[in-house]
Amino acid sequence: MMSPVIFIFSLLVFSCHAAVQDFCVGDLTAPESPAGYSCKKPAMVTVADFVYSGLGVAGNTSNIIKAAVTPAFAAQFPGVNGLGISLARLDLAAGGVVPFHTHPGGSEVLLVVQGSITAGFVSTANKVYLKTLKTGDIMVFPQGLLHFQVNAGGTIAKAYASFGSASPGLQIVDYALFANDLPTPLVAATTFLDIAQIKKLKGVLGGTN
Repeated sequence: MMSPVIFIFSLLVFSCHAAVQDFCVGDLTAPESPAGYSCKKPAMVTVADFVYSGLGVAGNTSNIIKAAVTPAFAAQFPGVNGLGISLARLDLAAGGVVPFHTHPGGSEVLLVVQGSITAGFVSTANKVYLKTLKTGDIMVFPQGLLHFQVNAGGTIAKAYASFGSASPGLQIVDYALFANDLPTPLVAATTFLDIAQIKKLKGVLGGTN
């Protein structure tokens, strides 16, 4: 049995994380800060702020990665602002892939609802955790770790992702290296890739320099 002292201490720890107001619907007319959006005035809040229908529509996979991610983050769904949760829809056409990327702001849980998806992440010890997920399977990707998803079948795959942040952020490694003006010699020096291959990738992804 838990001692009274430990029980009271647990209540105190829990209470320090309790919300001081019911909600903080994001005011999207104001800039987003590291702590999220400022709160919309309560008198201006409506039920529409707590409902989002965007995940019911398939994303456009007619692109180089044959994939589409439809977010329901605070910027699209202001009702989740300040709640530490958000969602996204993932559509993968045959051959589709979400390249190595990271969410610096929160962990992710992926639920496959159609098709099969090979997914994995790499720990800071460079250990790979890899699995082909079937419909109904879920996989967790810890906050900040590099991970990816690849359509493992010949048909469309679909999944929903839940995040432990209203604004988990996203950085895709390929785009960070090849879709900007980072000088090619520096990319070569830091990745050991061939100059010609780097220029080819920059050309494909829109990078310069």
